[in-house]
Amino acid sequence: MTTHHPIAIIGAGLGGLTLARVLHTRGIPAAVFDLDASRDARTQGGMLDIHHDTGQQALRAAGLHHEFAALVHPGGQAMRLVAADGTVRLDEPDDGTGGRPEVDRGQLRDLLLDALPAGTVHWGSKVLGARPLGSRPLGDGRHEIAFADGTTRTTDLLVGADGAWSRIRPLLSAELPAYTGISFVETDLRRPGAATALVGDGFFIALAAGRGILAHRESDGSVHAYTALTADQDWLGSIDFADTAGAKAAVLAHFEDWHPALRALVGEAEGALTPRHIFALPVGHRWPRVPGVTLLGDAAHLMSPFAGEGANLAMIDGADLGRAIADHPGDPEAALAAYEALLFPRAEAGAAESAANTALMFGPDGLERLAAQFGDPAQFATSAE
Repeated sequence: MTTHHPIAIIGAGLGGLTLARVLHTRGIPAAVFDLDASRDARTQGGMLDIHHDTGQQALRAAGLHHEFAALVHPGGQAMRLVAADGTVRLDEPDDGTGGRPEVDRGQLRDLLLDALPAGTVHWGSKVLGARPLGSRPLGDGRHEIAFADGTTRTTDLLVGADGAWSRIRPLLSAELPAYTGISFVETDLRRPGAATALVGDGFFIALAAGRGILAHRESDGSVHAYTALTADQDWLGSIDFADTAGAKAAVLAHFEDWHPALRALVGEAEGALTPRHIFALPVGHRWPRVPGVTLLGDAAHLMSPFAGEGANLAMIDGADLGRAIADHPGDPEAALAAYEALLFPRAEAGAAESAANTALMFGPDGLERLAAQFGDPAQFATSAE
């Protein structure tokens, strides 16, 4: 017998969990399905800056802002821009205002998970796809979800919170993410040294001629770095990442003229290197209203990370959808229409900003132009020497 859920959320990321939590605080049950075997099946990434007008507002709607404040990394809002020769171009300390405080993504996810009733999240539930039910051309809003283990479940309201390669998006849109032209290689440094000292206490960016190293100080004092390169999509595939030493050499071959402390963010990294292509959906991605189904987060508006909007928008999406459902009892179509009226313009603005920042940072004079956005373009604070 097929199990039925009034509301089914596909994906236990920050957006899907925020939606489930906001619904729970309003007495509305929801089932969350995630392909991971358990909450601890994989690491959740590094630090996130949670914006006052999106992510923090979502946490207030979820009744968790006080608990969130206890997770904030002191000093994490500091910003440092550095030239390829190691010169610190801009050095802004954490002003303590809390406008964009940094928290560990895994700790934030745990906060949301722990605030849900036991059994809300169904782990090890890989979704293969979904189809509408009912007699009308697009159905009556009910959907059947197919899982990799051969089971099916039905729902009255289906929410795709399942990321870049969403299995729910095809119900609404034929769009697929496209490669942005930027490839990342992620590294971790846990021992103090010249490289970690140069990063500073918060977020760090070094840029030159279509190349970059972005890093942030973790709450445990370690550094997580993202080496970024304008490259063909097949560049990462040409590197054997099982050979860590060889992979480091392949990446550093593109940074031979950079300061040794910057190169050390790759060369002295501990553990395996992690490759990642940066994909994005088209700016302004939207869809016509389809009964009983919608998207949030990366499933709706995947964008590059260069505006820091992805997680924040996913969370405010979840909060807005939860509030819309609660505000329209018995009328899911009115709820979805109200939610999407907020979603589409906000997502378009965030995606446009992310795309513009990508072009700025990896285009001509990226460091100069970025420094001008943040402060005095003539400021030179210190040198890495």
